[in-house]
Amino acid sequence: MEIAFAVRTGTVRAVDVVAEALERIERADPVLCAFTEVWAEEALRRAGEVDALVEAGPPRPPRSAGPSGGEGPGARAWLPLAGVPVAVKGRHGLRAAVPLLAAGGVALGATAVPGPGTAWQTWGLGTRGRTVNPWRADRTPGGSSAGAAVAVAAGLVPLATGSDGAGSVRIPAAWCGVVGLKATSGLLPSRDRTGLAAPGVLARTAADAAAWWRAVSPPTTAADVPPATADDARPSLPRTAVWSPDLGFAGPDPEPVALARAAVDRLVDAGVVRLVRPPAPPLLLDPAPAWLALRDPGSSPAALAHAHLVRAENNRRLARLFAGAELLLTPTAPTAPHGHEGPGDVYSTALTWAFNVSGHPALSLPAGFGTDRCPAGLHLVAPHGREALLLAVAGAAEMLSS
Repeated sequence: MEIAFAVRTGTVRAVDVVAEALERIERADPVLCAFTEVWAEEALRRAGEVDALVEAGPPRPPRSAGPSGGEGPGARAWLPLAGVPVAVKGRHGLRAAVPLLAAGGVALGATAVPGPGTAWQTWGLGTRGRTVNPWRADRTPGGSSAGAAVAVAAGLVPLATGSDGAGSVRIPAAWCGVVGLKATSGLLPSRDRTGLAAPGVLARTAADAAAWWRAVSPPTTAADVPPATADDARPSLPRTAVWSPDLGFAGPDPEPVALARAAVDRLVDAGVVRLVRPPAPPLLLDPAPAWLALRDPGSSPAALAHAHLVRAENNRRLARLFAGAELLLTPTAPTAPHGHEGPGDVYSTALTWAFNVSGHPALSLPAGFGTDRCPAGLHLVAPHGREALLLAVAGAAEMLSS
């Protein structure tokens, strides 16, 4: 990240970077309500510690080890997030941010999540009131990582942690116009007893999201997660992909479908992806009953048995799809951002929560703006353990608009 490079090389001080971010939060948050807590004193103290580490210089590698800590291509930089302001999701989000702090990041505060009894989990409740979409204050930012998406989209911080149990990173990313990545289920620690929620990140760019991924990803993959292929992070394009506007069961509105499809066409025209026709259409069973049963501790044995059948069948269909393509592409959300009164009868999670049940990694990429002047997202899904592939494609997509 540019901030980390500037701090490591002494161009700027972490204390100054953090102080500027705190000033932005102080100016903007009374309107946005992205934060529930701001840890100004602790953040400045931590930034001072980062500056002291930079001044002392990187530790010497063992004599038997090769060169490390350089800034050249392929080098794993020392303190890769040096001085980078980070927002964490919710009051208990610091646990998920530990690897970021170890990499030199500085936690500025806790972001807004839905308050008790909040319907639909689509907007947050900050210290000063309801969290608003930075593009239109009368619209929701999405949730439940509401404040995280707003803090990033408004430029308050470059990175914010999230957790995604049904689309809680990807939907706010789409509706706020930023990048949102959900990791493969089981690959990173999660407090969710059901296994449906996975850690994620919201970032302004794919490069920043990749910096998060490098900081948090384990050195070896979990036993039940296939290893990433060696060329996932390389620009070996085009990548094979299957497009589905509805996954065979959802009823998305025409505009988010059109915006996502236009984004796909741009990727195809630029040679980033190549659409392929699968042996069978990407028709999944509606995961709603399965997700709800798995989430509810009071579910009946019959409901849980049905949930496991739906999961197994969808896993079989996705395995067949990914045997012939590297990516599945859909709109991220079936509708544009709704008002704060709620979405009505449409689940905003319709196109995302299937992949919480299946555990696949997924990423939302900005896909343009609707007639309501609000952002929409393109949803990329990859085989288990292939986050690097999602980030590489997202990075190539960003180059098209730069």
